[in-house]
Amino acid sequence: MFFKSRQFKVIALAAMSLLVVGGLVACGNQNSASDKKTLTVATSGTLYPTSYHDSKTKKLTGYDIEVVRAVAKDLGMKVKFKEYNVDGQLAAVKSGKADLAVNDYAISPTRKKQFLMTTPFKHSFNSIVVRASDNSGINSWADIKGKKAAGEAGTGYQRLAQQLGAQLVNYDNVSNDVYLKDVKNGKTDLIMNDYYLQKLALKAVPNSGLKILPNMYFTTNLDGAGEGMLINKNDKDLQKKINKSLKKLIKNGTIKKIAMKYYGADVTQKPKVHISKHFTISDKYTGRN
Repeated sequence: MFFKSRQFKVIALAAMSLLVVGGLVACGNQNSASDKKTLTVATSGTLYPTSYHDSKTKKLTGYDIEVVRAVAKDLGMKVKFKEYNVDGQLAAVKSGKADLAVNDYAISPTRKKQFLMTTPFKHSFNSIVVRASDNSGINSWADIKGKKAAGEAGTGYQRLAQQLGAQLVNYDNVSNDVYLKDVKNGKTDLIMNDYYLQKLALKAVPNSGLKILPNMYFTTNLDGAGEGMLINKNDKDLQKKINKSLKKLIKNGTIKKIAMKYYGADVTQKPKVHISKHFTISDKYTGRN
């Protein structure tokens, strides 16, 4: 839920260049994914309401998933999704096994060094889920020290929790209910994540015994620019085409409709809410045990 790459090889010959990647053959420089008829997209399939399987139809859906489908339709392309944990998604894009990745990815300076990122199609802020009965003993930022923070290894949220002195309890691409159940039963004490994701996760699990701390909304240096899609560093053509499509779909209200369906709010616009604290996450914290 809450977490929330091999590069193409070019073989240069004296008379011509031949590129062979995953069954694709082209002359000259690396083929852009934008030239293909199908986009291969890496995602989690477990992050509600961003990327998850509908409980009735079992179909992969969610805000990011439907935004990708809308962009692909606008570009006259088909979409094929592949499900991985966060590390697997990043590796798939770097290696060329996937053309892009979507999973509530913040447009951060660190990610921009490794990937191309699209124009943002979601803006949000961050929150903390705790037990409703006692706030999990957290009433200030200092109280997080020593508490057990649930998340996926390596994410910005776990890095921040580590920086604040929490004990990390890392999970591998599990669904919302696992995270929530473990906070409720005391296996963990808190979950840091996107506000809208946490709000809807709690709504989907009535009588969870949990709540969002209302006075501890926060932002970090990793998420201030919004959420976008991750694209291989070498595929500027695909980035350009997707950016053009996203701007068009935001302007004509298509993505706003998707946002209202999944979030009940127009997340294409920056929210107006009191932020308790802005954090700069140090590079020395890895978010891993």
